[in-house]
Amino acid sequence: MSKKRGLSLEEKREKMLQIFYESQDFFLLKELEKMGPKRGVISQSVKDVIQSLVDDDLVSKDKIGISIYFWSLPSCAGNQLRSIRQKLESDLQGSNKKLAELVDQCDSLKKGREESEERTEALTQLKDIEKKHKELKNEMVQFADNDPATLEAMRNAIEVAHQSANRWTDNIFTLRQWCSNNFPQAKEQLEHLYTEAGITDDFDYLELSSFPLSSSHDSDPARQLIEDEAPA
Repeated sequence: MSKKRGLSLEEKREKMLQIFYESQDFFLLKELEKMGPKRGVISQSVKDVIQSLVDDDLVSKDKIGISIYFWSLPSCAGNQLRSIRQKLESDLQGSNKKLAELVDQCDSLKKGREESEERTEALTQLKDIEKKHKELKNEMVQFADNDPATLEAMRNAIEVAHQSANRWTDNIFTLRQWCSNNFPQAKEQLEHLYTEAGITDDFDYLELSSFPLSSSHDSDPARQLIEDEAPA
């Protein structure tokens, strides 16, 4: 035996509207929940169905005292449906007009783009050029590290890091001197602490002699490397 199909939302809405149209009366939600099953709408879904009708302005509601009443008159519903129909017809006309404009635009764009051997050849050349352009862009990315602007930015960053490192070195020397002046009796313990922290006798300021900071071509490491490897 096949299972009976339940009502769709639209069918439930229609059933509940019939209650209002036939009685032309005002109802509380609990009254509608009792009347719904008689029309095939289970009481648990009556509230959602009524709310959907209220959202679409097919059912009105108002609070009187502490109770909320619902009602709907055929004339009001008819006016509402006519208004919705007019809006839909207006939207349809606008859509049809827009479609016609797009069709005309499409036809206009097709002019001069008819299939031909010349156009096919031009498209092939365009694809080859785009492919070559992509290859060149990828090649440029590989050589980005040798870009003068990139090298200059690296020099600036290294110089800032060098100054910061030496500033902390200076702070460490100042702290060591302060500890020596204020805790002379703990000299051995302090020396042991310095060693554990990596501050040994060869701890000193950093030098940058291994990396030129000048922006001139003579000091450009990339240029110098190319000149060194160039054949005599």
